[in-house]
Order: sequence, then C-alpha cells, then structure tokens
Amino acid sequence: MNAPYDGDGRVPPPPQPSPHGPHDPYGQEPHQRDPYLGDAQQAPPADPRQSYGQQYYAPDPYLDDSYATGSFTPYPYPTQDRYAHDPLTDPLYDRRSSHAPQQDGYQQQYYQQPPTPQGPDPRAWSPEAAAGHQGAVQQPYTADQAGQGYPGAGDAYGAGEQPQRDAFAHLYRDQQPYEPRSGQGQGYPQGPPQNYPQGQAPAQGQAPFPGPPRSEPPGATAAAPTVAAPVVTAPTTEPEPKKPSGSKGRASSVLQSSALMAAGTLVSRLTGFVRQMVVLAGLGAATLGSTYALAYTLPTMVYILTIGGGLNSVFVPQLVRAMKEDDDGGEAFANRLLTLVMVVLGLLVAVTVIAAPVLIRVMSPTIADNPADNEVAVTFARYCLPTIFFMGIHVVVGQILNARGRFGAMMWTPVLNNIVIIFTFGLFIWVFGTAGSSKMDTTTITAEGIRLLGMGTLLGLVVQSLAMFPYLRATGFRFRPRFDWRGHGLGKAAKLAKWTVLFVLANQAGVLVVTQLSTAAGAEAENQNAPGMSFVGYSSAQLIWGMPQAIITVSVMASLLPRISRAAHDGDSGAVRDDISQGLRTSAVAIVPLAFGFIALGIPMCTLLFGASGTDAAVSMGYILMAFSLGLIPFSVQYVVLRGFYAYEDTRTPFYNTVIIAAVNAAGSGLAYLLLPARWAVAGMAAAYGLAYAIGVGVAWKRLRNRLGGDLDGPRVVRTYTRLVGASIPAALLGGGSAYTIMQTLGMGVVGSVAALLGGGLVLIAVFYIAAKRMRVDELTAMVGMVRGRLGR
Repeated sequence: MNAPYDGDGRVPPPPQPSPHGPHDPYGQEPHQRDPYLGDAQQAPPADPRQSYGQQYYAPDPYLDDSYATGSFTPYPYPTQDRYAHDPLTDPLYDRRSSHAPQQDGYQQQYYQQPPTPQGPDPRAWSPEAAAGHQGAVQQPYTADQAGQGYPGAGDAYGAGEQPQRDAFAHLYRDQQPYEPRSGQGQGYPQGPPQNYPQGQAPAQGQAPFPGPPRSEPPGATAAAPTVAAPVVTAPTTEPEPKKPSGSKGRASSVLQSSALMAAGTLVSRLTGFVRQMVVLAGLGAATLGSTYALAYTLPTMVYILTIGGGLNSVFVPQLVRAMKEDDDGGEAFANRLLTLVMVVLGLLVAVTVIAAPVLIRVMSPTIADNPADNEVAVTFARYCLPTIFFMGIHVVVGQILNARGRFGAMMWTPVLNNIVIIFTFGLFIWVFGTAGSSKMDTTTITAEGIRLLGMGTLLGLVVQSLAMFPYLRATGFRFRPRFDWRGHGLGKAAKLAKWTVLFVLANQAGVLVVTQLSTAAGAEAENQNAPGMSFVGYSSAQLIWGMPQAIITVSVMASLLPRISRAAHDGDSGAVRDDISQGLRTSAVAIVPLAFGFIALGIPMCTLLFGASGTDAAVSMGYILMAFSLGLIPFSVQYVVLRGFYAYEDTRTPFYNTVIIAAVNAAGSGLAYLLLPARWAVAGMAAAYGLAYAIGVGVAWKRLRNRLGGDLDGPRVVRTYTRLVGASIPAALLGGGSAYTIMQTLGMGVVGSVAALLGGGLVLIAVFYIAAKRMRVDELTAMVGMVRGRLGR
C-alpha cells in the first residue's frame, strides 16, 4: 500500500544502491531505461555528450521544451510568451476566477525529457526556501508578476507553508510542465557546477541549479507524484506594462497628438494672415511697408543667429535626457536653462538696440541710403528688437512643455500676439486711414503713428510669452532662478549648440542675400509700375507658402521628436527609422497636394488676402507664391530628416547641409536678379529657394541613411510620394482651370477671389481624393479615418 503509485497500477522495481549516498526510493540513474515509457520516449543508453567529446555540462540538445526553464539551453521560441498558460491544463489547474487572454504563438507539446545528473525530478516537490527567509514567497507567473491572473498559478504563500497539492496531477503527467526535482540522497551538487562552460550560465529568469535535496520523514507514505511551482524570491519590482505594438497604434497616437498642435497652428496662421492683411492695408506694399517688414523680421533673424537655433533643436534631446536620468525629472536642468537664456537675451537686447542703425544697413543698403527711409526703419527696429527676449522665453518654456508631453500651448499662444497686433493696426487705420486713402509714405508718417505701431508690436510678444507660464505651472513645474550653471550639462549643450549656431548662420546668410537683392529689385520694379515685386511681397507670399509646413510637418515632428530622441538615446536605430519614415509619409498626405494647390490657386489666394494693398500688387504676390509652390515638398522633407540628426545630438551634419542650401539659394537669387527683368526677379528668387532645398534634401537623406545603417525605409517613402504626386497633377490642372474660368467671369475682386478659391479648391480636393484612393495611399486612409472618428462617424 505504501509503494509509489505511478498512475497505471504498476509498481516499479526497486532501484540499485547508489555509491554516492543513501538509497533513494525515487531516484534513478542518469541514463537508466524507464520501463514505463514508450520506445519513442526512451532516453539514450549513455550520455551522448561524452561520446562526441563534449563537455559534461555543455548545453543539452534535447532540452528544447519551451516551458522548461532549465539551465542548459536558451529559450527555443523567443517570440512566444513564456508566461502564457497551457490550453490543455487550464481546465484542470485553474485556481483563479479570471482567465488571461490566450497568447498568440505556437504552444509546444510537453514530452518527457532525458534525465541528466543536474536535471530535476518531476515527481518531487521543489526545495524549500533558503534558511533565514521570513517573508512571503511569490510563485512565478502570478498576477502580481505579470500584471494579470494566469490559470494554474496559486497565490503567494508564507515561508513555512506548503503549496496545495493537486490530487489529480498524477493522472495527467504527460501534460505537466517540466519542473525541478529533488530527492533523498546526496547525488545532486549544490550550486552551479564548477566546470560549466564560460558564458553558458543560466540567464536571469531561468530556473536555478537545484539545491540540496529535501528529505522525507522516515516511514512517510509515498504520495502520488505531483507538480508544484518552484520556490523563488518575490520580485522586487513590478514589470512594465505591455506596450501597444504596431505601426497603426503609433500612427494613431501621432495623428491625435498632432491634431491639437495643428489646430493651434492653423488658428495662429489664419490670424497671421489677418495680421499681414491689416499691415498691408495700413502701410501698403511700397517702401513704407518694407521698412516695417524689415524691422519686424530683424529681431527674428538676430534671435535665430545667436541663440534661437540651439534652443529650437539641441535642447529638446537634452531636456528629454534630463527628464529620464535626473532624480527631479529634469526640473533643475530646465530652471538653469531658463535662467541662462534670460541673462543672455537681456544682454543681447541691450546690444542690438544700440546697434540698430548698423543692423538696418546690413539688412538693406537700399533703405539705409535714403535718410527718410532709414530713420523710419531704425525707429521701428528699436521698438521691435526687445522682442528677442520674449521670443527666447516663449521657445524655452515651449520646449519644456513639449518634453513633458504638453504640445498645444506653444502652438496656440502666438494667436494672442497676432490679436494684439491686429488690434494695434486696426486702431492705426481708424486714426490715420488706409495706405490707399492717406497716401502715407516714409516722409509723411507721424512719430505718434510709428510709436503706436512699435509699442503694439512689442506688447504682442510680451503677451505671447507670459501666457505660457500657466501651462507650465499646470505640469507641476515651478520656475526658480538658478545660477549654478557649471557641471550640470549646459556646457555639453552649448558645445552641441555651436554647430547649430553655425547652421543658422549659414541659413541666415542666404536670407540676408535675398533681403538685400529683393529690396533692390523692389525699388526698381516700383519705378516700372510693378508694385508687390519687393521684399514685402516676397515675405507675404512666403507666409502663405510656409503655412502647410508649419501646421502639419512641425506639428507631426513636435510630437515625434521626444520619442525619436528617446529611441536614439537607447540606441534603437530601427525605432528612429520608423518614426522618421512615419513623419515623412504622414506629413506628405497634405504637403504634396497643397504644393500643387499653390500653383493652381496662388493668384486668387493673394488677391483675396492682400487685395487691400492694390490688385496689381496682390497679383504680383500670387506669382511669387506660384514660384515658391513646389519647393514646399523638399522643404518639408528637409525639416523631418534634420530631426533625425538632432535626435542623435549631431549638429555638425545639419550645418554642412545648410551651407550647401544657403550657397545654392544665394547663387540662384543672384542669377535671378542679374538675368531676369526687375518685375520677375523676386519670383525667380522664390524658385531658387525651392531648388536649393531640393538639392540639400538629397544630401541629407544619404547621410541619415548611412547613420541608421543604410536603411531609411526609402522604397516605402518614395512609393508614397510618387502616388501623391500622381494624384496631385490632374487635381491641380482641373482645379486651376476652374479657378481661372471663374476669375475671368467674376473679376479679381473679393467676390471673384472667393468664388475662384471655393470652386477651384473643391475640384482640386475631389479629384485628388478620388485619385489617391484608387492609388491606395494608406496614409490618406489613416488620416481620413482619424478625422471621421473625431466627428463621430
């Protein structure tokens, strides 16, 4: 009655005495034939590893059970969840009320393993916990470890308690996991074998080597062999939650994160159009308007040339790194950065206000040579230059918010700046009248008018920057000035920023050349009765042209850049490639058709927005916009590709790339000024701008591809862009033809411009959508699905 029962009614013969210790009634020789197993399951008569000259503790080629957490072989199916439950044993061993979902993947069948000297005995319970342990012991694969309840796993039990035995386990021994064994006797060495091959030790998470066997009380009745989970130490940390996988999940999150930013940027750009409209209505598109445009552009150029480039790109990865590595979540680093920026920009404002006449002469010798024009321009510049300080505050606070996952504030607060300026120019027009009615120029504008416009422009930037701090406080961040700048990573960021400063220096050098040439060409075109072909016309058309890139590409990459920076910091080049590819393809869905839309609808856009400055000037701006149009595609691609270099904290490569772009832009603008008539010179400069980016993006693409190991998902990106271009060409032809017909019928006034935009735009959108759907553009389907989901359809 006390003989061990093996589940089939037979009693095994007594084992031979072991020379290594006391007789073990359950022990077997390592390679002894099991009389109860079939021929297919018999172990080899001798250790096969010795016959081939292998080390005695080399990996066992037969130990390939996917559930065996044994010590000699790696996990054979790395894609299969080793914590997944067995569907065959669930009904028999489910001690929980809830079931985890069935894991995907192939479940390997159990089978009897050939016994080895260090192999466990599946008929015995696992060793007791180490002496001295008093806490609760957690069984593996429980809800506490994996985050959900798995069938067949019990709860935690105390150090002195035994797990509950399963009385029916012996009936289904072929379905039991291969567990460590222990038996009576001294035949098992303690700890790992000393001659285990170097580098072959069990990895973390594998079953430990069997410890000393536990002994049964003398005369105890041998119970049916059962299986229990091995006793292990309770995990000290909770595992990370399972992250969603798949490109669809990433695309959905990026689209949703970008939607809020795109909405803010859209409203900001629309109010920016209104601002430009009132500026042209109050000051006109002639020299007076160019002086204000020059003064308004000067602070931005100085800011970017000095500190803005580094703040925009270099410090985002630094902030992300500080949030991940610093104990305070990067708050001290952000406070030091914000304090340093305030000090530097305060000094910079003082210097530039004093040097305003020099800056105006550098920007436009044509304006500086005329005393009246120079005086108005210098006065405007001294009101506008203090905005450099508030630009920097706005950018730094916005980057802190972006690093903390708050993307909307940086896109929405510029709306306040535009509203203040719109109100200021509305008041100016109410007092002095429009440029067309007052015939105002640089010799007749009053000091009060200049003061009103200058103070209103400065106040707009003040409101924009201060409006960021409530959003910052909502994240738990508290600004405290800190002047301990040494030894906290700011020096490294400054070294990285030096290449970015050179980058923007090269970029602004090209802008400076264009500014000088466009003001000179504008003066000649004005004498030839061709208004609008000037610097103010160039900047106004560029404002419309850059709207898609600012709304879509910048918004998409603002949400992707922190994620790309984390992947680059972790050395995951595959994730960086996937996010760059996703940013390129997602933004292209809107960028490509809008680029062709500027060709089709450029003139009605400008006559509607800038018609108050005169129809001829507005038509000239429309031609400039058409010349800009196709350059939007490489301009957007260049922006995305450079974010990959910035994520790796590589600012040298973007600098060299920008030198190429600036050189091509300056050379092309110079050729346009020399070879084209004065009334078409500025349009030629706009075309040269797009050509320069087309050349630059080819160089940047090749360098980033090499950086990521020769793969930038090129075929997929090229396929998407090719299909989008193929869908946009017929859409632009039909949409442009419809708009031209409407304007010829209704004229170029407000009614004709609105009708042409609506009619031509609807035709363009409809044709593009139908063509893109037939070409199976997946990114368009994803974007349309997100929009329809937002609308509840």
